[in-house]
Amino acid sequence: MANAKYYEGKERMPRLIYFRSIGRALIITVILMLIIAAIITYTSVSDSVMPLITSVIMVISIAYSGLLSATKIRKHGLMHGFITGAIYIMLLLFLSWVLARDFSINRFTIIKAIMGVISGGVGGMIGVNLK
Repeated sequence: MANAKYYEGKERMPRLIYFRSIGRALIITVILMLIIAAIITYTSVSDSVMPLITSVIMVISIAYSGLLSATKIRKHGLMHGFITGAIYIMLLLFLSWVLARDFSINRFTIIKAIMGVISGGVGGMIGVNLK
C-alpha cells in the first residue's frame, strides 16, 4: 500500500510542474507580446514582421517552459520538454480555435507546432543539464 501512494504521488508531481512552467511561459508570452504591440503601435515598424516576431516569442517561451520543467524534474529533459511544448501548443491551438473567427489548421500552423515541440525539447535538455 505504501508503494502505491508513493507511486501515485510521483505521477501527479510532473503534471503540476508542467502546468506551473507553462503558466510562467504564458505570462512571459503575454508580456513580450504587449511590448511588441507597443513598439509596433508607437514606432514605424511594419506590421509585416509580426508573424516572425510571434514565432520567435513562441519558441523562446516554450523553450523556457521546457527548461523550467526539466530543471524541477531533473531527469529525462528531452521527454519532459517535448511534453511541455506539446501541452503549450495544444493550449495555444485551443485558444486560437475559441477566440479567432478565421482560425484554421494549415501547414504553417503545423510547422509552428513542430517548432514548439522541438523548442520545448531543447529547453528540457538545457534545463536537465543546469546545475
